[in-house]
Amino acid sequence: MRRGLGAAAAYVRASPGTYVWLLILFVTTVALHHMSPSFEEQFLRQRSTNIHELSRNPTRVLITSAMWIDSGYWIPYAVLFSVFHAPAERWLGTARWLLVCAAAHVLATLISELALLKAIHDGMAPRSAVNTLDIGVSYALAGVAAALTYRIAAPWRYLYLALVLVPFGLPLTAGPTFTDLGHFVAALIGLACYPLVRGRAKAWNPKETLAALRG
Repeated sequence: MRRGLGAAAAYVRASPGTYVWLLILFVTTVALHHMSPSFEEQFLRQRSTNIHELSRNPTRVLITSAMWIDSGYWIPYAVLFSVFHAPAERWLGTARWLLVCAAAHVLATLISELALLKAIHDGMAPRSAVNTLDIGVSYALAGVAAALTYRIAAPWRYLYLALVLVPFGLPLTAGPTFTDLGHFVAALIGLACYPLVRGRAKAWNPKETLAALRG
């Protein structure tokens, strides 16, 4: 038990950005659970990266939107952060990991909202969509998950890449929303971060790990 707790503590210390972010999300999620439904919707909409708020204070909402989870469920994100963000931060270092997160979050948000704005102008979406609720951490998560492709040795990396891109790409084939577009764009941005991740460490080979476990 002591050894396991020590290993968990070392894992957290090696990826401080991930777990500070998770702590912030925990606090904000608890806060949401203490709000009335009507106040919660208004509160989140003011921190949303929708077209209306982006036109008024883009820097503020791009930052604050990444500090809240609209689903109200924190534990699934704790798992996803530990599976994707923590290994990426340990691999890249906090600064480079944060750059990948920021690039995916900011660029995917702007591109998806511009696509929504065009849809409104073309009459394909209602004008009320300028106030659509758009908060959360999923774009950064998609970008980091895609960037982890370069951490895995070939040919395994191509299987991993398919497992990342297919779930984000399939919704685009039938009635896509602006968030579907945002997730796919975020994954592409993560892949485009290759100059940031190149040469950071030897690629992980699952075959070598399995051989070591067998003895």
